[in-house]
Amino acid sequence: MLNAKIGKVGKVLVCGMKNVGKTALIEQLVYGNINADTELHPTIEDIYVASVDTGRGGARETLRIYDTAGLQGEQAAQLPRHYLQFPDAFVLVYDPTDPRSLDMLADIKTDIDKHKEKKEVPVIVLANVRARSKKDTPPATPNPVESIMDRANNWCQRERIKHYTVNVMERPSLYEPFTMLCARLHPPQTKSTFPQLRQVMQNRQKSEV
Repeated sequence: MLNAKIGKVGKVLVCGMKNVGKTALIEQLVYGNINADTELHPTIEDIYVASVDTGRGGARETLRIYDTAGLQGEQAAQLPRHYLQFPDAFVLVYDPTDPRSLDMLADIKTDIDKHKEKKEVPVIVLANVRARSKKDTPPATPNPVESIMDRANNWCQRERIKHYTVNVMERPSLYEPFTMLCARLHPPQTKSTFPQLRQVMQNRQKSEV
């Protein structure tokens, strides 16, 4: 709607191991243009802007979503410093068929905690159940997906962060985590707890006119 109220922009960093589907996830959320035949190239760095309906009286909040290059090998504890300092929130993505991608999130979360400078920084974790196609998964080394996701749930409970299961091929599965994240970044403004004082100030302003 043209008259929808637009609030301030929240900066959200999406990170995780290489090939877990971060770019596809963002593209699907923002544009809805991902299908089984979509070809995506490795990301170096990209920025997307999404207008999210928070469900509060038609108000929409804007998220600036930063897509980052996937980490691999020993890079788990080597996120560039500026990635850790500027975001208002973090989205950590993993592939539940690859336990290494979940292990890497623990290192990333440790880095975030070290650099957040005592400010409250929301963090959510997304399990991308369609991170890889069948042809990309080695048939000789099946992964116990349920066990990995149980481990992810337990870790998220200890860290007190929300864990969501999403399917990059199903756009509606992405709505809840980003809507909830947006609501945390932009909580509703509370009215003054001193209504009498507010009324006095209003009366004084009228008398001065």
